[in-house]
Amino acid sequence: MNALRFEKSPYLLQHADNPVDWRPWGEEAFARARETGRPIFLSIGYSTCHWCHVMEHESFRDTEVASLMNETFVSIKVDREERPDVDSHYMTACQLMTGSGGWPLTIVMTPEGTPFFAGTYIPKETAYGRVGMLDFVPRIRELWATRRDELVSSAQTVAAALAEAAAGSAQAEPFQPGAPGNAAEELAARFDFEHGGFGSAPKFPMAEVYPLLLRAWHRDHDSQALRMVELGLHAMRNGGVYDQVGFGFHRYSTDPAWRVPHFEKMLYDQALLCIAYVDAWRATGNDFYRRTAEEICAYVMRDMRSPEGGFYTAEDADSEGQEGKYYLWTRAELETALSADELQQFSRIYRTEGDGELILFRDPAESAAPGRIEEVLRRKRERRQRPSRDDKILTDWNGLMIAAFARAGAAFDAPPLNAAAARAADFLLTRSVGADGRLLHRFRDGEAAITGFADDSVFLCWGLLELYEATFETRWLGEALRRMDEAIERFWDRDGGGFFQTADDAPRVPGQRTRHVIDGVIPSANSAGLYVLTKLAEVTGRENYRVLAESVVRLYPKEAQSNGISFAFFLSALDLFLGPSSQVVIAGVPEDPETHAMVRQLRRLYLPNVSLVFRPAGERDPEIARIAPFAASQVPVNGRTTAYVCRGWACELPTNDPAVMLKSLGASGGSFVSG
Repeated sequence: MNALRFEKSPYLLQHADNPVDWRPWGEEAFARARETGRPIFLSIGYSTCHWCHVMEHESFRDTEVASLMNETFVSIKVDREERPDVDSHYMTACQLMTGSGGWPLTIVMTPEGTPFFAGTYIPKETAYGRVGMLDFVPRIRELWATRRDELVSSAQTVAAALAEAAAGSAQAEPFQPGAPGNAAEELAARFDFEHGGFGSAPKFPMAEVYPLLLRAWHRDHDSQALRMVELGLHAMRNGGVYDQVGFGFHRYSTDPAWRVPHFEKMLYDQALLCIAYVDAWRATGNDFYRRTAEEICAYVMRDMRSPEGGFYTAEDADSEGQEGKYYLWTRAELETALSADELQQFSRIYRTEGDGELILFRDPAESAAPGRIEEVLRRKRERRQRPSRDDKILTDWNGLMIAAFARAGAAFDAPPLNAAAARAADFLLTRSVGADGRLLHRFRDGEAAITGFADDSVFLCWGLLELYEATFETRWLGEALRRMDEAIERFWDRDGGGFFQTADDAPRVPGQRTRHVIDGVIPSANSAGLYVLTKLAEVTGRENYRVLAESVVRLYPKEAQSNGISFAFFLSALDLFLGPSSQVVIAGVPEDPETHAMVRQLRRLYLPNVSLVFRPAGERDPEIARIAPFAASQVPVNGRTTAYVCRGWACELPTNDPAVMLKSLGASGGSFVSG
């Protein structure tokens, strides 16, 4: 057993019995490199990464490779999900040096942490023009012994490029309203109108793009934007990339038609896709989208929730040494599990991909609700050996899932979904914190650890804001304000604006602190920060948040306005920031059916730039009046539940009529309204 045996990360523990003398990231490993004068071999991956498993089995478990590595390097293993700061720094280096990246990420660097080689998966043996570890390691050892000065010089060049990339460049010209529409035109040029989605293969869900397209449809009545949303969301839900039996989305499709997935399941995909389907239902009223969002939530609550209420990180693609084995079916298994009538119905709904072992998918136009067939197959499948689950609980990804559950709970009037979001939020706020009350990044096996990142604070704030609007429990809004103020104190760039990834007192990755603006598979902390700061300003009337949001906007290059792939979440947040936007204060008795009916009308609509505040009747000094002073004077009129539609915190005449409220919001023209 190597030094990883003391770690909590499932990924690191997978390598704890390797003959490689792995060390965790930290000063001890760097000190050892400096003492021995050896270069550092840094390997970054995550527990559900297929090619990480392959490289471990081929090379890191091999005694010959391990012996070479132990003679040549100080070897460090990093879980990218635990240390996104380390991963992003060295992934940027890999992209600068090679033009691409991926996992496992392989870096060879000086004892000071500056890379001079970067790559991804390396096989054990050289073949097909690709160097293998048995040749690679001796070559690095020879170069380090005979041409070290050249390697160090090369590393210094990389370090300078990393510093330039970290500094970024802000733009001075203000963005103009209409960004979603500009992005929608660019996205249409990339959209696959035959199969849905963007790109060819591998094909990723790109969950953040669909809410942006819905904003373009809502703002500009862009029918093509809505068509892209509907084609994409239908095709993904009906494809093999969706688990047709147990629900939830796999990571990506290996083909253009969404049929053959890479089978791992990530929590952040479930969260962001759930939000996309909720918004699509709000916009169209099509219950296909509602069912899909509810299915995602059911999967997460069944298979990805800890007994204490937090959400786990991921499920692996592999089981019994084979990728996807848990999810595949033979024709004989299907015929045994299903009755003759069920088989007939199955054949009407489902198609299959593969020879012998089949992947299930549906016609892209199919809209039938899952029923007994899926339940029978799920119960039969549960007897198989499940893929491994990464059971660490990440604060940032949990924040996203809380936001998704709360948005679904609000839209569908589903208290159990709100309760799941609240339980997860309570867990994070009590268990994923340090002795000083600050957020920590990772919880596992009874231990919270790793100084929190900007993503942790900002994503949790987003989840808490969604929880407030779903429940009107003021404690969630108060906690969102407290956590945002903490984030501003710890992460804010006082010179250039925006959020650094790491806290001001956190251990540093070699190089300077970085700010991220590009949206990847999850939003950047600054894109999400723009949304949360703007939303807090809308809900509370506090202008300081609006000023900070404006400084975040200035971080983004002008070309972001039409790049809906790399800046999808930013553009959605920018649309809220630039407006027009509205605040609606509902004043009434919480338990009054009239209050519930009026709130229900609002929550089920697609009104992306409307923020809700609830002012309880009968309280002289309610807590919400202290948090949002502009709502203090909004009280029921005529002894009935009353709506105040406000813009810029200046409110129109009150109304007891939901139809008048909706007309003032312009809701009758584009959003789905159902009695």
